[in-house]
Amino acid sequence: MSREVSVVENGQKGLGVLEAVYGKVISGVHPLSEPLEKFAEEYIRQAAGDKEKAVDDMVSNQVAKLATTGFLTGLGGLITLPVSIPADITTGLYVQMRMICAIAYMRGYDIQSDAVKTLVYTSLVGLKIVDLVKQVGLKASEKIALNMLKKLPGHILVKINQKIGFRFLTKFGQKGLVNIWKVIPVVPGIVNAAWNAVETKAVAERAKKNFCGQ
Repeated sequence: MSREVSVVENGQKGLGVLEAVYGKVISGVHPLSEPLEKFAEEYIRQAAGDKEKAVDDMVSNQVAKLATTGFLTGLGGLITLPVSIPADITTGLYVQMRMICAIAYMRGYDIQSDAVKTLVYTSLVGLKIVDLVKQVGLKASEKIALNMLKKLPGHILVKINQKIGFRFLTKFGQKGLVNIWKVIPVVPGIVNAAWNAVETKAVAERAKKNFCGQ
């Protein structure tokens, strides 16, 4: 199998995982979590309409949530994915992606947009859109914005998403754990607390930078 074919096939598998989790992030996992918009609006309400305070409060709570055994044990088995991933890691994906989507929503972005979805994925895996755009043969500056993504032809956006999926899947396959976040071996139902505090905050900072408000 050529490397190009491998990138496409594995990229599609990895993208399938991200897409499956994204769908659950938006709709929620009843009865454990509500739809994303309701989730975000509740933080905005609690912050008396101050969306930046709502973002900060939400991020703090998501970091803490990853160490909550009951939430981890209950959620993982409810997400069906196209490839086999341990429930603990599935849950980590869900919580972090939900955090990113909530940041985007609170700052006025359309979380149903394909371009926004791509930025969510890059925030999660730590890739830069400008680098991905260059990899598919287009010129881009360091100031590339969401508006440029919106203007890209659909087939180009698919290629970019496949490259993100490939990065995700290859990172996952190296050690049997998603070492994008330097995951430490886990006890069933419990994500190691030494990981989430640093790495989940790093994901949040990338998301804040990618979704800087509009």
